[in-house]
Amino acid sequence: MTGVLSFAPEWVLQTVYLVAGVLFIQGLRDMTHPRTATRGNKISAAGMMLAVLVTVLWFEILDPLILAAALLVGGAVGGWLAVSVETTEMPQLVGLFNGFGGGASALVAGAELVDQFAVSGAASLSIELTSTAAIAGIIGSVTFWGSLVAAGKLHGVVGGSPISVNAGHAVKILFFLSAILAGLFLIVQPSFLGAAPMADWIPSYWVLVAAASVLGVFLVLPIGGADTPVVIALLNSYSGLAAATTGFVLGNSVLIIAGTLVGASGLILTVIMCDSMNRSLTNVLFGGFGEDTDSETLDNVYDGNITETSPEEIVMLLDTAQRVVIVPGYGMAVAQAQHAVAELVELLEDNDVEVEFGIHPVAGRMPGHMNALLAEADVSYDKMRELEEVNPTFSRTDVVIVTGANDVVNPKANTDDSSPIAGMPVLNVDEAQSVVVNKRSLSPGFSGIPNPLFARNNTSMLFGDAKDSMQGLVNDYKES
Repeated sequence: MTGVLSFAPEWVLQTVYLVAGVLFIQGLRDMTHPRTATRGNKISAAGMMLAVLVTVLWFEILDPLILAAALLVGGAVGGWLAVSVETTEMPQLVGLFNGFGGGASALVAGAELVDQFAVSGAASLSIELTSTAAIAGIIGSVTFWGSLVAAGKLHGVVGGSPISVNAGHAVKILFFLSAILAGLFLIVQPSFLGAAPMADWIPSYWVLVAAASVLGVFLVLPIGGADTPVVIALLNSYSGLAAATTGFVLGNSVLIIAGTLVGASGLILTVIMCDSMNRSLTNVLFGGFGEDTDSETLDNVYDGNITETSPEEIVMLLDTAQRVVIVPGYGMAVAQAQHAVAELVELLEDNDVEVEFGIHPVAGRMPGHMNALLAEADVSYDKMRELEEVNPTFSRTDVVIVTGANDVVNPKANTDDSSPIAGMPVLNVDEAQSVVVNKRSLSPGFSGIPNPLFARNNTSMLFGDAKDSMQGLVNDYKES
């Protein structure tokens, strides 16, 4: 079908797609550093806007009024989400966006099959078309439903406890094989049901989609909350692969470019997160991180060994400190304590105290989560140190303030080979002269194990909400 710009030569369309692809690549490059991430996001968005506009103007996809209404509604929902979703809920939003991308790919691939069949019958369903559509349908459906479950886990509406049962693996294998068989049937015999009711809708493809949808749910449902951010990164990669495959179905080069970039970057992010947790992807998908595997109870570790402190006592520590490192975690994000923390940093620096932040790659819910929160409070990126940079400095640090973090500062990762987090790179805050840990309670982190850091002689616990505690500390420091 032709559109408003269809009179122009084909090379014009491909050139615009190439420009959009270059913008995607430059945007992705800029997003590798916090300083340029915002610019990279805008550049990528501009590339996508260019690609969408030229596509809807070149091809007569739908009735113009319906298409305009769809774009208006989609844009309005996207804009509303952008301004209303809290930073702490960004991982859930990313999960939903992954799902929408996968679901769209599956539906578009199916629609193309139906259109081709309606125009030319089964003869038009080549092996290239049916095989790429089958791949897009499987990956897209798994991504859509798996992402919904993952987002639900992070948001607390789906159970976050890990499950590891052989029956679950059997169900996954059953539905995976069902999806593969439906795909093979689509490829080998697309016209086999030509005389059957609803044959024009290519029933085998939608059987494939249904089987892959159930597979997506069962793939993600057993995974514990601690591993869900890793799974969301993997599903991000899946959404890109689904989009790229749909690009082959449609013969659309910009979709292939964008999908490949998303797929590759999502896979790299998954590997980085697995390395940061010292876990293999297989262990994430089929293990049970967070199961009760640690024989040491909370009472054994903490009973009689916890030193509770107050903002007034912490101020006395800070008055004599020359170097302070602040380690933020998800608790800071939930309480929106970043502004109080930033104010404390300013006060310390006014008194010539050297202050830095120790950022663990998986602190929060995804890499860069803490960086984004601190940047929101106008904390300079120059003060943010990655794990490899900050770990060698803890031995010469006077005070470490841990606010809302747990597993990423657990020394058991370095000392207990039987621990679920054994070998996981952690921030060695226990090497500092004094450690202050701000948490609501002594409850364990996602790993489900106690943290002996809390019971060490050089550690003091400041119990309470991160925002209230940090603001109280700021107020007392001003008065000292």
